[in-house]
Order: sequence, then C-alpha cells, then structure tokens
Amino acid sequence: MPTPSSGDRCSLRSLAADEPLAGTASTIRHWLLIEHAGPWGRDGLLDARLPDGLGRELRGLERRTGARVLLIRKPHRVPEYADGTVLCFAVDTGDAWLGSAAVTRIEDALRLDPRDRSSFAATPRSLFVVCTHGRRDPCCAERGRPLAGRLSASFPDVTWESTHVGGDRFAGNLVAFPHGLYHGRVEPDEGPEIAKGYGEGRIARLDRYRGRSSDPSHVQAAERALRDRLGLERIDAVIRERSNRRGDRAEVTFATAYGRHGVSLERTLGAPMRLTCHASHEHAPPVWRALEIERATE
Repeated sequence: MPTPSSGDRCSLRSLAADEPLAGTASTIRHWLLIEHAGPWGRDGLLDARLPDGLGRELRGLERRTGARVLLIRKPHRVPEYADGTVLCFAVDTGDAWLGSAAVTRIEDALRLDPRDRSSFAATPRSLFVVCTHGRRDPCCAERGRPLAGRLSASFPDVTWESTHVGGDRFAGNLVAFPHGLYHGRVEPDEGPEIAKGYGEGRIARLDRYRGRSSDPSHVQAAERALRDRLGLERIDAVIRERSNRRGDRAEVTFATAYGRHGVSLERTLGAPMRLTCHASHEHAPPVWRALEIERATE
C-alpha cells in the first residue's frame, strides 16, 4: 500500500476531529523491552532483522505471558554495551515495578518471563519510551523521532525509541515507565517537561495524558476527567478504589487528596475516520466521556 501524503496523516485527521486523548492508552500490565537497533520493518517482531524464527517465538512469548514485547533502541543507535550484550527491561505497571537484565545474545531474551522478577535486577530509575516505528505508521517517525531526539538531549540515559505502543494517530507518543503513563500529541519541547515532572511524581502535562496502561479505557477516562476537574498532577493523588462497567455505562470511584469522588461515564462512538495512515477503511473509535463527577458517600 502506498504511503499517504503528508497532508493525509492519521495524526492530522485525529486532531481535526478533536478526538479526545483520555482513555486511549493500550491496556497492558506486563512488558518486556528488548534492545535491538533495527531495522524493524512493518511488524515490530515478525519483520525486524532478527535471527531466523526469533520474532515468531517472541510473539509466542507474548501469548504465553500476556505481556507486550517491544524492541527498543537509543536514538543515536549506539548499543548500551560495546561487547554485544543486549539490555532487557521488565515492567509491571500494576505496582510500578521496573527491572533490568543483560543477555549475551538476543535469542536469550526468550528465557525471560517479565512476570518473574527473580530474573531481573530491580531498578529505581525511570524509563521513557517514544514510539518511532515509522514503517508501521509514518506519523510515528515524523512526530516521534524529533521528540525522542529532544528528550534524549535532556535525559540521555533513560530515553529509548521503540516499536509500536498503540495509538499511531496520537503521535508523538511517549510512555513513562514503570507506571506506564501514556502521553500523546507530545511536541518535542514538551518531552523534557513531562520527563522532569514524572521524576518528581507528577503528570506535568495533563492535556497530553492518555491514561495508565494497567487500567481499562473507562478507568483511564474517568481518572483524566477527575484530574482535570480537581487539578491533581501528583501521580499518587488519584487512587482507584472500585469500578463497575455495564456495557456502554461505567462508574469509577477514586480516593483523592480532596476526598472520595465518583465518576460516571458513557461510551459513544467518535467520528468515522481511517485510524492509521495505512488503513483502507474508516472506523468510528469508541470514546468514553464523563457524565458526572461528585463526592462519593462513605
């Protein structure tokens, strides 16, 4: 399929349709990030320049563990280790845990289960991933690479480019680990601000916040609506207590610095559009919208 013209990018269509960012993060709790300089090809695992059969086996690891496997690289593509050692990270966004491991060959990453923390050394540092997977969608390259470059200039040790994280039309996409906080439509100069805030325990740009990957979409949308209403930037200032979804309606209760609050939501369909640059058909994306936010009774 030919690459669409720059004026017909999915990110521009999404922006023109005023598609909300809230509630659009991929719902993934466990992650395995594997260093690989590329090229990556259209499918991040199956088409990357990996040893024969490794991509299929990594896809099988995803099925067995329920984790998402990403290939990552430094923006300057210089490997972390000069001797060919491959760096890998495991992330559990449910309780914000991050661990690292080094393997002598990339094939050895198959022996890593991101749910098994004993295989990784826990690390307290943050990690920022910017999707730059241009072969999958041009928007990710055009908007992701300048963002990754600018972020790396300020935070070189913890910035990585990655394969597809979800939501090409929201490029530039930046994911802050270990919490798995998705940010979309991030401009290059906004990246360092978001990273600095994350290091301080804040979501520095709520207007760019898509949601936390350990939560389903209706919880993400409810959290964003509540944070916007109360002006709460601290990551730990909004804690989900319970949620209940019935079809296209949902209710979520949070504990906050201002007491317990409940958010009621409704799911509707957005304007039909081609959701990626390579899509051949239009689809109407689901949108969760807050109907009411009120103090919750004990």
